[in-house]
Amino acid sequence: MADILTGRASEAPDAVPEFPMPRQSRCPFDPPPALKDLQQEGPLAKVRLWDGSESWLVTRYAEQRALLGDPRVSADTDRPGYPAKAGPDAGEGKLSFIMMDDPEHARLRRMVTAPFAVKKVEALRPAVQRIVDDLIDDMLAGPAPVDLVDAFALPIPSLVICELLGVPYEEHDFFQEHTRTMVRTTATPEERGAASREVAGYLAGVVGKRIAEPQDDLLSSIAGRVTAGELTHQQATEMALLLLIAGHETTANMIALGTLALLRHPDQLALLRESDDPKLVASAVEELLRHLHITHLGRRRAVTEDIEIAGQVIKAGEGVIMVNEIGNRDPEVFADPDRLDITRDARRHVAFGFGVHQCLGQPLARMELQVVYGTLYKRIPTLKLAGDLQDVRFKTDAFIYGVHELPVSW
Repeated sequence: MADILTGRASEAPDAVPEFPMPRQSRCPFDPPPALKDLQQEGPLAKVRLWDGSESWLVTRYAEQRALLGDPRVSADTDRPGYPAKAGPDAGEGKLSFIMMDDPEHARLRRMVTAPFAVKKVEALRPAVQRIVDDLIDDMLAGPAPVDLVDAFALPIPSLVICELLGVPYEEHDFFQEHTRTMVRTTATPEERGAASREVAGYLAGVVGKRIAEPQDDLLSSIAGRVTAGELTHQQATEMALLLLIAGHETTANMIALGTLALLRHPDQLALLRESDDPKLVASAVEELLRHLHITHLGRRRAVTEDIEIAGQVIKAGEGVIMVNEIGNRDPEVFADPDRLDITRDARRHVAFGFGVHQCLGQPLARMELQVVYGTLYKRIPTLKLAGDLQDVRFKTDAFIYGVHELPVSW
C-alpha cells in the first residue's frame, strides 16, 4: 500500500505507488516529491489507480516524447488497458477527436485546423491587445483589490474563443458556470452530465442556426460540414464543445497561475516588465508553460502492440500515463529544472503534448499569453498579491490546475 503522505510504496514486495500523488503543500507550483523520486529511479514505474488497476507511469522527457509519437500508443478511451481517469465518478466519455486515433482523428481534426494556423492567429493579435488593454483600463478605474481571475484572466480567452466560434459573449456566464462543473473532480456524474447536456444543447442549437444561415465564424464552417454530409449534427456539437472548453479554461488558468508565479519571483518579473524585447516575452511564455503545466493527471494512452522502451517491454493492453509536469522538470533536458528562468530556451517542453495529438490551439494560447505577459506588468508595474500565498485556493479539485481566485492590488 502506498504511503498517503509521500505516495511511495510500502516495503511489501508487490506494492506499487498510487497515482495521482498527493501534491506538495508548501510549494503548489512544483510536482509532488514522490514523482521526483520515481523520475530519479528510472523513466518507467508501475502505479496503482483508483480502481486497483495498474498502469505504467512515464516520468522522463525522452520516453514521454517517444511514446506520444508512437502509432502503437492509442488515445482511444475504449481500448483495453486505457488508464481510468480520476475515480469512479470522473466519467470517461470521449471529447470529440482528441480521444480518437487516426485516420478518424486526422479527418476530424483537419476540419478545424485553419483558424488556428499561425498566420491566422497573428492576425488576431491586435484584437487581443485591445481586449487586454480594455480590461486593464477597467481594473485601474475600479476599486482594488480585485480578483484577477474574474476581472482579467477568464474574460480574455472567453472573449476570444466566443468571437472565433461565433458564440455570443453575453452567454459567457452560462458557459463558465457549466464548464467549471464539467472539469471539477468533486462534481458527481449527475452534475457533470447535466452541465454537459446544457452546454451541448445550446451549441447544438447554434449549429442548427448556422446550417440554416451561415456566418463568418468557425461554427458556420463546422455546420457546413454537416450540410456536406461529412459530420453528423452530434459530431459537430461535440467538436464545438471541445473547442469552447479548451479555448478558455486552459488559457485562463495559465494567465492567473503564471502571474502568481511571477509575483513570487520578483527578479523574473522585473526582467519581463523592464524589457521591450518580444523575444523575451515569448521566452517567458514558454518557460512558464514548462515550469507550471496545468494538467496533472497525465496524458493517458493504451498500448496496442508490445513496445520495448528503456529496457522494459510495455505489453499490448497495458496503459501508460505521461506525466508532463515532471517530464518538463527532467534535469537531463532542462538544467536546474525547478528554477524559473524566463531567459532559458524552454521551447522543447511538452506542455502541449507531442505527436499527432499535440494541442490544436497552441498558436492561439501562445499569442494570448504573450499579449498578457507583455502588457499587464507594464501597465500595472506595482501589481502585487493582496494577501498571503497560503490563503490562495489552488484547484486541486479540478482536472485543470490553477487558482480559484487571485486577489491583487497595486
